[in-house]
Amino acid sequence: MSYTQLTREQRYQIHALMKAGNTQTRTAEIVGCHKSTISREVRRNRGRRGYRPKQAYELAVDRHLAAYCPRIAAPTWVRIEALVRQQWSPEQISGRLKLEGQPSASHERIYQHIYADKRGGGTLHLSLRCRRVRRKRYGTRSRRGQIPNRVSIEARPAVVDARARLGDWEADTIIGANHQGAILSLTERKSKLVCLCKTRGKTAEEVARASLALLSPLSAKVHTITSDNVLPKKASWSQRQSSPAQVSSRSSSYF
Repeated sequence: MSYTQLTREQRYQIHALMKAGNTQTRTAEIVGCHKSTISREVRRNRGRRGYRPKQAYELAVDRHLAAYCPRIAAPTWVRIEALVRQQWSPEQISGRLKLEGQPSASHERIYQHIYADKRGGGTLHLSLRCRRVRRKRYGTRSRRGQIPNRVSIEARPAVVDARARLGDWEADTIIGANHQGAILSLTERKSKLVCLCKTRGKTAEEVARASLALLSPLSAKVHTITSDNVLPKKASWSQRQSSPAQVSSRSSSYF
């Protein structure tokens, strides 16, 4: 039988059973614990007036609170925060504290502390030299806008998946550094022909203009265009209606 913490009710039960003259073995059987638990409970929580359940419970709680000690003490966080405000990176801070033989924290734990401070209205994150890139959490639903009345990719003709003809394209955008500029990529599924065009941005108008410029000479070989199912940032549905999938009469877009 594994050891578990006794509840307040069990301590009152132990007191009543022992007062009635039951042995510790018999008391353990009735309470539902090991006899060593009863022996340890009585030995550790006995006062001048013997074993009393209220006193026993209070002593047990005091021991539990005294035993709790955060893995990273408050003075360590004070030092870490001071270094963060001096624009030390979490990696540097973690390495320096270890080098000095001081209580330390991993760089990931320091990042967690900084962003917890941010959520609480703090300013530690403003001292980070490099802001962390937001990582996509796979398995969660995207919060970005979805295209109203979009055509599901499951409704795309089977011939597209078979790659048996020329003229089925896939569209994507490659965003430049600091979100300045973009490159439109159109890939023909069967031949693997790739058409690239630099654009000034990733708005629907820019993508539509670039798509028409790339596909107009190949209009006889454009049957479908498959693109992403998420709206570009700050793009409205009215903007997306000007995409090449709607402009070209021989093409259809599947989102």
